[in-house]
Amino acid sequence: MTYSILIADDHADLRKLIRMTLLGGPFTVTEAEDGAQALAAARAQRPDLIILDVMMPGVLDGYGVCAAVKADPGLQDVPVVLVTARAQRADLLAGQQAGADAYLVKPFSPTELLERVTALLGT
Repeated sequence: MTYSILIADDHADLRKLIRMTLLGGPFTVTEAEDGAQALAAARAQRPDLIILDVMMPGVLDGYGVCAAVKADPGLQDVPVVLVTARAQRADLLAGQQAGADAYLVKPFSPTELLERVTALLGT
């Protein structure tokens, strides 16, 4: 089985790192550069998992996208992993309140990301 993963980050280098980390597994990857693109892609494609940067330009940051995904009956069961350099307790709580299934603090190891993804997908 192949799992579809949506990566949303405004930094192309981080999207590439995540894509390369997932390359060896049973994953197909779609990318978005900001929150609005991420939400539109999630609604259009209904991925199996979403990886979101918290701080993105535009109207929707990662918390906003996560909350919108979790409020959408067609997407609410899609696991969301938030990735960010923000590691304060308030940031972690904001991620929980938005409905995130996991929260990774940058810099994170590719192995840790892969472990979270496979655990959330049950692979």
